[in-house]
Amino acid sequence: MFSTILKRDGREMEFDERKITDAIFKAAKAVGGEDRQTAMELTLEVMKHLKQKFNGNLFTVEDVQDGVEKVLIEQGHARTAKAYILYRAKRTIMRDAKSDLMDAVGEILQETSRENANVSNSPSAKMLQIASAASKKYYLSRLIPGEQANAHVRGDIHIHDLDFYGKTLNCVQIPLGELLEKGFNNGHGYIRPPKRPNSATALAAIILQSSQNDMHGGQSFPYFDRDIAPFVKDADDNETFQAMEALIYNLNSMHSRAGAQVPFSSLNIGTETSPEARRVVKNLLLAYEKGLGRGENPIFPNIIFRVKDGINFKEGDPNYDLFKLAIRVASKRMNPTFSFMDATFNQPYGTEVSYMGCRTRVISNVLGPEITEKRGNLSFTTINLPRIAIKAERDMNKFYAQLDEIVKLVCDQLYHRFKVQANLKVKDMPFLMGQGLYLGSENLKPCDTIEEAIKHGTVTVGFIGLAETLVALTGKHHGECMEAHQLGQEIVAYLRKKTDEAIEQYGLNYSLIATPAEGLSGRFVDMDRKDYGIIPGVTDKEYYSNSFHLPVSFPVSSHDKITIEGAYHGYCNAGHISYVEFPAPPIHNLEAVEAVLRYMKDSNIGYAGINFPIDFCMSCHYTGVINQNECPQCGFPDINRVRRITGYLSTVDRFNDAKVAELEDRVSHNTTRRIAAIIA
Repeated sequence: MFSTILKRDGREMEFDERKITDAIFKAAKAVGGEDRQTAMELTLEVMKHLKQKFNGNLFTVEDVQDGVEKVLIEQGHARTAKAYILYRAKRTIMRDAKSDLMDAVGEILQETSRENANVSNSPSAKMLQIASAASKKYYLSRLIPGEQANAHVRGDIHIHDLDFYGKTLNCVQIPLGELLEKGFNNGHGYIRPPKRPNSATALAAIILQSSQNDMHGGQSFPYFDRDIAPFVKDADDNETFQAMEALIYNLNSMHSRAGAQVPFSSLNIGTETSPEARRVVKNLLLAYEKGLGRGENPIFPNIIFRVKDGINFKEGDPNYDLFKLAIRVASKRMNPTFSFMDATFNQPYGTEVSYMGCRTRVISNVLGPEITEKRGNLSFTTINLPRIAIKAERDMNKFYAQLDEIVKLVCDQLYHRFKVQANLKVKDMPFLMGQGLYLGSENLKPCDTIEEAIKHGTVTVGFIGLAETLVALTGKHHGECMEAHQLGQEIVAYLRKKTDEAIEQYGLNYSLIATPAEGLSGRFVDMDRKDYGIIPGVTDKEYYSNSFHLPVSFPVSSHDKITIEGAYHGYCNAGHISYVEFPAPPIHNLEAVEAVLRYMKDSNIGYAGINFPIDFCMSCHYTGVINQNECPQCGFPDINRVRRITGYLSTVDRFNDAKVAELEDRVSHNTTRRIAAIIA
């Protein structure tokens, strides 16, 4: 009856009525039918419908499927019709995913995505991102429950590292001392324990690389000074410095994840007082201060200096000189950042708490010991807080009702992901689990599932755009009026309450994080602007503000910024960070930097850093703030511009468009007046 049909891609193909019969019979079998003859008879009815409707004109695949649905319903085969409709919808989702995937591949082949600011544009990075794009489409269309997947696609939530949803875990605090003492196997044989500092730091770099190859997030040594100290016992400062310099060189040049990026590495230091540990810290900081071969600013490792009263905070404390050195290095290189062990939420743990450069913090544990080492975050998902506020239309009852629904959905989704991860086997993460890096993995065999280990990790709810949320609800953000600030604390406290309740409901370590917004801030606001238009103070920028941070363009003193943001750190038990922006490296104003850090400690900040521009001419190696597009000394246009992004350092050329827009909006925080008052 028909010779051709128009396919979805525009091609004319030979018409085959047997495909209609096969589709009808498959739907019938799904509801218990076994009569192919009836499917053939129904096919004839579909053909009659097509002839009558199109009268010999060309028709499409969609037209045929509409005809099948019509005939099945009219002929009294309602159950078969429903099965056919569901199958058709599923095929549409899969087809759309395939089409979107091909579009994504085309974009990646031109340039890798800048969702992650430290992914290179190399061939291996592009191959990895093509696999990433395919994985995302698979998980959304095949694995994640529909309501949760749709919430991500709509932009109500963001499932971070979606491409790794069922493959591995996020991050871990690595037991460096244990691995160096016993040796380890990272794939091709046993690596014996080192004896000298150079070999110890070389193996430390390999451990970071090997662990990151098993995971999708950052890697950290929680007690780097303690764990390296035994290997510098008989070494002088020169040998120790060479070892630390080699470590920094390695971590800025060796690659992981199929060559796509260098290891995302963090080292926690500062509270060990033995002569050997002090030697490690001093020379690590001096090597970082020196920079790379021509003075370039190192990107990794992120060094986190623990601040603790009685150990390094005051004149007379045994490590006070190291605190002063850390301030000097940070004032030139932006690292180290600083964690405060005397914050009310860290103080009960002594010096146990460690952070990662992205702000992650893992300590409480309802299923085992409350320690940092050998634990990490399993996954996290972020709530689009401004969207809920926009939809609430300043009705707080409506806002909290919608927030309840979204938090429940996120907690369900995190539990679903945990169960998927729990079914992975030790052999799927041969270094992380096979070498006992994770608490509870020590006695597992290669084919054992990893649930017994990962139950000690955290599953985390995140949020973004508190400032825009408050503007949508009240007309002002938390830096503009006390009422908005109080409401902001109420909202974040409510989120924390809900995550604490999830611990009881699911029996897992649920926690709340102040989301790092590197690849997310632009995605949410772009979708919300399309749906709700331009709302002043809410959707009128290219990005939402990072977690509970004040808007980066808001003129505020460092004192007030620290006071306001410090109120939120205690609620965000999975991680938090605050910054003070300087207009230039404050290397000649170390007293101001120290005063800022002291006020951070007094304001119950848990983790913080100082920001400023670091520009470097790739030709003559001039270093300074270079506002123009060429070096003021030699006129060369290739300028390396280092900035901090969501905790880690990166170069501006790897920022995505939303983060570039945020960078351009950043204003420095006036320290002179307030800091003078603090000192007085």
